[in-house]
Amino acid sequence: MSRLVSGRHSVAARVPRLWALWAAARPSQLLLILLVYVLGVGIATAMSGLEGTRTVVSPSGFVFSEAFAPALAGAVALVPVAVTIHYANEYADVETDALTEQTPFSGGSGALVRTGLDAEFLQHATGASAVVSVLTLACIVSVVGLSPTAAGLLVTVLVVGVAYSLPPVAFIRRGVGEAVNALLGGLLLPLYGAATVGSATVSTALTVVPFTLVVGCNLLATHWPDRKADATVGKRTLAVRWRPDSLRRAYVVLAAVAAATTALLWFLGLLPTLAALSHLVCVPFLVWGGYVLTRQRSPLPSVLAMVSLAVSTTLAWWAVAVGVGVLPL
Repeated sequence: MSRLVSGRHSVAARVPRLWALWAAARPSQLLLILLVYVLGVGIATAMSGLEGTRTVVSPSGFVFSEAFAPALAGAVALVPVAVTIHYANEYADVETDALTEQTPFSGGSGALVRTGLDAEFLQHATGASAVVSVLTLACIVSVVGLSPTAAGLLVTVLVVGVAYSLPPVAFIRRGVGEAVNALLGGLLLPLYGAATVGSATVSTALTVVPFTLVVGCNLLATHWPDRKADATVGKRTLAVRWRPDSLRRAYVVLAAVAAATTALLWFLGLLPTLAALSHLVCVPFLVWGGYVLTRQRSPLPSVLAMVSLAVSTTLAWWAVAVGVGVLPL
């Protein structure tokens, strides 16, 4: 482990600008974003088959269908958008990162602090990445024919994602950052994935409501370690504004509503049994996270709850998608 850490510092010292761009892009979070995007693609694929109007995948496999190209193109368009949002957040949070003790899941990448680069470096990187995002999306729309709904959702994610961190809006400084973040990552992102290969319907949105609520639980936990630094620089996160007992109650409410919503969606026939059962994977982590919230700095349990739910639901929806008529629903 010490060799790995020293190796990272060595790379940061030799090529600080390149290393900062890589670290501030948050590669591990990019992978999670792509996973949630694939979840949305899987939901649209499964739903088209369940409704008897399969337009996305054939039993022989998704990779051989006509939807593979737009799904891949949608992922390509998503990556620079996600990088832009991360750069904006890193630029806006440079003061917080300098004041807080990072955990593996909170406090940003610390790229500017570690390299000693000026904050303006990531300000310029944010602008450049935003231009790349727009040009990439324009090319994909014109060449691949990405749907107007998908393009509109991605533009919304870009604009709101940047506004989450940067003025004049800066949602995170107005006490609504957690709600905005959860809606972006838990709702709009999978809806975008669904829109690239099918349609972003109300039913699709409803199926990811439990995941959106669990993302909210995760945000309550990940903002807790940075509360003192955030308060110092004027970020009004819920961890700053609320007392510990209020945060714990909010966490319990979000988790309970996520469970109740999952059961209701299954009862109404909007959630296949396999997809509904996949939500059970995160329950132990949610319970653990609720118990240790505000009692320990590390948000690991809540992070595991969100990530395990993303993985399990993605696998479940794709199992339904490629096995419609075979798997019990």
